Amino acid sequence: MKIIFMGTPDYAGRILEKIINNKDMEVVAVYTQPDKPVGRKKVLTPPIVKTIALQNNIAIYQPSRLRESDVVAELKKIECDYIVVAAYGQILPKEILSHAPCINLHASILPHYRGASPIQQTLLNGDTKTGVTAMLMDEGLDTGDIIKIKEIDVNDSEMAESLFERLTDVACELSIDVLENFNSYTPVKQDNSASSHCTKITKQEGEVAFEDAQSLFNKYRAFTPWPGIYLKSGLKLKKIELAEKESQNESGKILHVEKDSIIVGCKNGSVKVYRVQPESKNEMDVLSYINGKRLGIADNLS
Repeated sequence: MKIIFMGTPDYAGRILEKIINNKDMEVVAVYTQPDKPVGRKKVLTPPIVKTIALQNNIAIYQPSRLRESDVVAELKKIECDYIVVAAYGQILPKEILSHAPCINLHASILPHYRGASPIQQTLLNGDTKTGVTAMLMDEGLDTGDIIKIKEIDVNDSEMAESLFERLTDVACELSIDVLENFNSYTPVKQDNSASSHCTKITKQEGEVAFEDAQSLFNKYRAFTPWPGIYLKSGLKLKKIELAEKESQNESGKILHVEKDSIIVGCKNGSVKVYRVQPESKNEMDVLSYINGKRLGIADNLS
């Protein structure tokens, strides 16, 4: 079985490795996004998928635009049985979709959370279930017919990194299942009336206020480690927990000081804060921070 693989981040890299390690499958080409400058020094860095392809002597293609006629023509010269797509970052044009069945592994229960940030959206909304959808791609954004869905439970304190890891494991197994048993599945059309969308996360979305404790905690779960959550003052909340959801409080008021944390009131509920990071300074425990600022019970953290 010959496969063209398209993907860019760690999620895609793990799926690629799973396919490479299957003795009945041969990855004949890898398509990934161009290398990008990373960090303060803007060091040109390849996507993890490219690194894995290099380690396995697989042909690599990094077009800026997959829709360019010469890019399409080059791809169509590559013989394959399937094209597998996982978080590639570009929509496939009709000409490529017709070259071979294109299977996408999307980290949500479609048609919910079509788009770039389904894992974060799951946590932001406090969902108790999520999953991975294997989908037969069409020209839309995550709108293709569903081949198979594998669901998992989400606990109420799960963080983005652990959910990412679990969904990646599911996607790896599902990719092999669908490739090996493709002809035994009957793709089912999505219910577009039930669809929802999520966009790429921006740094600005990490700004929070002490309004609703549950929503604040969900943002912490979704946006750790990036972009993190921070107050309008610039103070980053590095480690927090949901204390309770029922009380009514003055927003940002310090309600209790404990041995390793403080309880901060929200208009609805309260949160327990353990660690913070002032703007342009190192992360520290919250007790050191409030002592340095001479803050105590009834003062405002925000």
